Amino acid sequence: MEIVKQDLTVPAGSERMPCHLARPVSGGPYPGLVVVMEAFGLNDNIKALTDRFAAEGFVAISPNLYFRQANNVVGYDNLPGAIKLMGSLNDDQIAADMTAAINHVKTMREVRPRFGTTGFCMGGRVAFLTAVRNSDVYATAPFYGGGMTRAGQPGGKAPIDSATSLRGPVLAFFGGKDAFIPMAEVDKFRDALNQAGKPAEIVLYADADHGFMCDERPSYHAAHAKEAFAKTVAFFKEKLG
Repeated sequence: MEIVKQDLTVPAGSERMPCHLARPVSGGPYPGLVVVMEAFGLNDNIKALTDRFAAEGFVAISPNLYFRQANNVVGYDNLPGAIKLMGSLNDDQIAADMTAAINHVKTMREVRPRFGTTGFCMGGRVAFLTAVRNSDVYATAPFYGGGMTRAGQPGGKAPIDSATSLRGPVLAFFGGKDAFIPMAEVDKFRDALNQAGKPAEIVLYADADHGFMCDERPSYHAAHAKEAFAKTVAFFKEKLG
């Protein structure tokens, strides 16, 4: 469907956080969806994915979680730069910023007050972290979210340790060739969700690598990306409808 999109800023405490927002041009109300950037920042690829979700019938927002840092978007060939930016975040600030994005979208008349979160790479972890911390989130679909079973900071809790706080189901995607996320971590994530009694579907593409959704990365897998996107849209329409 036809969409409108814009770059804007939303209140985040005493600051203003840049975001990309896209929504269907008319109709509604639609479910809200937060699309979380990779470690490389809020780039054109993430904005394009946000637009694609909007075209499927969501009011979608992608916040720039690095907005406090200078030069907060780096290329896919600059992993050290991405790791440095990622290290500037902490879980409490992430949760607050994600809540700020959700709260802004909640004020829009086109929005039904049921939110989903999805994200890629670092954003997968953020999507899941937000789902266990924010009661407005009714479903989450993290893509190759490394670190969901590990604390973000020394002495902190891993997001999976709060799995009992989830209000809704999980649809998580992983790649069997992903050197950043060992299968032991995927198994631990699945087992913890089962032990918490939370509905979850874990999709493992055995021949996919980290970043398989991004057509700007060598690891892009067109067939799995197409299937996973369609599966995610159907998941959110069912759970947030």
